[in-house]
Amino acid sequence: MNEVKEESEELSEVKEESEEPSEVKEESEELSEVKEESEELSEKRRAKKSFTCTQCGKSYTQSARLKEHIMIHTGEKPFSCDHCGKTFLRSSDLKTHLTVHTKEKPHSCSVCGKSFSVLQNLHRHEKIHTGVREYMCFECEKTFTTADGLKLHQRIHTGEKPYKCSHCDKRFSESSSLKTHERIHTGEKPYKCSHCDKRFSVQSSLKTLEMIHTGEKPYKCSHCDKRFSQSSSLKTHERIHTGEKPYKCSHCDKRFSQSAELRPHERIHTGEKPYKCSHCDKRFSRSTHLKTHEMIHTGEKPYKCSHCDKRFSRSSSLKTHEMIHTGEKLHTCDQCGKSFSIKYKLKRHMKIHAVEKPHHRMHR
Repeated sequence: MNEVKEESEELSEVKEESEEPSEVKEESEELSEVKEESEELSEKRRAKKSFTCTQCGKSYTQSARLKEHIMIHTGEKPFSCDHCGKTFLRSSDLKTHLTVHTKEKPHSCSVCGKSFSVLQNLHRHEKIHTGVREYMCFECEKTFTTADGLKLHQRIHTGEKPYKCSHCDKRFSESSSLKTHERIHTGEKPYKCSHCDKRFSVQSSLKTLEMIHTGEKPYKCSHCDKRFSQSSSLKTHERIHTGEKPYKCSHCDKRFSQSAELRPHERIHTGEKPYKCSHCDKRFSRSTHLKTHEMIHTGEKPYKCSHCDKRFSRSSSLKTHEMIHTGEKLHTCDQCGKSFSIKYKLKRHMKIHAVEKPHHRMHR
């Protein structure tokens, strides 16, 4: 009887074991169904992206999106600005650009009321109020509100300049800097003053001129009462008070408070003279020197004396001349106290003392 019982138990175990694979089979069937559904969905998605670019293989769900993409390869820009002739790939880009001319700024900050023409710029601005700066540079620990801001900053450390001018060999770390630079070659000046006919290649230059017309100077120095039409001008001015000179020459130890002063200085070391006269072959390291030189060819004398009718090609020459009328003598001899209105006259006078000194030594 015991043997029969043992056999019966063994049969029961076999039966249980035979039931288990049926559960596994059911799970396997469910997984197969999910897999089939996933494959069907993937096929549907692939079927949706049936419009493929023959140039690069990129696919789209709509023919209109593909058509727009192909324009990147062809260089076609069908949307043109009626104010300056600038062309765009998308109508939305044209709409954003038109706010430059119309001065329309529909997006306002709820905290300070500052307005923006582009919504993205408003979102970036709003982070100033929240104080959130989640992007940090691991080189210098400087923090940024946007990933793009950090990426641009890191190029200072890496020296990366991915944007190359199509007209010359100059390279830039920012696409916007390249765009502005290329206008030197093309002569494009899309920004027109609403008060006069003057046009500019850079929007900041237009803003500065328009503030000259309106007399607006919103930026006040925290150290003195001086006011400025540009925040950058205020920042540069405040370095007079703080003594900060953040721009160091890569060839010597000389430092500058402005990047605009550093660049011409470094040309002393490199010998670069990028500014060429349009009337002769003479070249200059500074644009201001070129401008002054070209007045020799044109005969232009924009600086007029307020006391007489005499005119000058340089503001420094006018200033020196007006001292004749005012009697002002800024240059004083430290040997005898005699004053002069012109620096070179002081230098000439100093030679008298240089001759006197050895003469006195001979008589001792």
